[in-house]
Amino acid sequence: MIKKLLCALALLITCTGAHASGGEFPLDRAPNRINELTSLQNGAKLFVNYCLNCHSAASMRYNKLNDIGLTDEQIRTSLLFTGEKVGDLMMGSISIKDGKRWFGVMPPDLSVIARAKSVNAGPTGSDYIYTYLRTFYRDTSKPTGWDNLAYPAAAMPHVLYERQGPRELTTIVTHEQEAPGGKGPAAWERVTTTYDSLGYSTSKTEKLSNYRGHASTEHKFKALDASRTSAYDNDVADLTAFMTWMSEPVQQKRKQIGVWVLLFLGLFFVVAWRLNASFWKHVK
Repeated sequence: MIKKLLCALALLITCTGAHASGGEFPLDRAPNRINELTSLQNGAKLFVNYCLNCHSAASMRYNKLNDIGLTDEQIRTSLLFTGEKVGDLMMGSISIKDGKRWFGVMPPDLSVIARAKSVNAGPTGSDYIYTYLRTFYRDTSKPTGWDNLAYPAAAMPHVLYERQGPRELTTIVTHEQEAPGGKGPAAWERVTTTYDSLGYSTSKTEKLSNYRGHASTEHKFKALDASRTSAYDNDVADLTAFMTWMSEPVQQKRKQIGVWVLLFLGLFFVVAWRLNASFWKHVK
């Protein structure tokens, strides 16, 4: 019976991991800064200044930021701008009506977005957020003038554009092209599309003869101001860390308790095993 339960648990973990790692666009690994207070504080500042204008974090109160080392006075002077109180919820400033009119959909609440994306869009929600905020590119064909590789056709514009600076995107797609009318062997071609810093695209198609490879898609970003890249990636890492912390502020405590629980269960198992052996040693 115990063996069956262990096998079922292993199968459940395997299936869950396979589901969580699914996704069409490969996700970058987010730096682990969940225990760095300076990173969390910078992430909180970025979140309030850039995200909280449209989004909300209705499950979080400003005074909860005391847990990452911010005093009530620091919160009041640095993060509250429109008359909120330290004990208020972190609410966005736009109405549902305006959100739907401007973006086509109300911007989602971000309180637990990192945990939500852990299930649906990658190894961890942190990886998804980190990748999403670093894969915006200009595209004049989109309503907002922007698109995203991790979340194509995203309704959100690139609000951190000024911090990242202009850049270009080159997408190289190699695929098999069917012969006209379905007659004759299929041919391979490589389509190279470049989006400039203003969002205008140019495309070039190259026929591939005697190609023996496989279909592939490659994306290459080119920063026009490389000096901003490192600073922007650092800011995104801090913002990602804060949103990860916000989704479960007690996760570090939970992990510590979990370790002690597993140690207790391990000790209890040894004791129960030996007691069982002692009780049944005379039974044949």
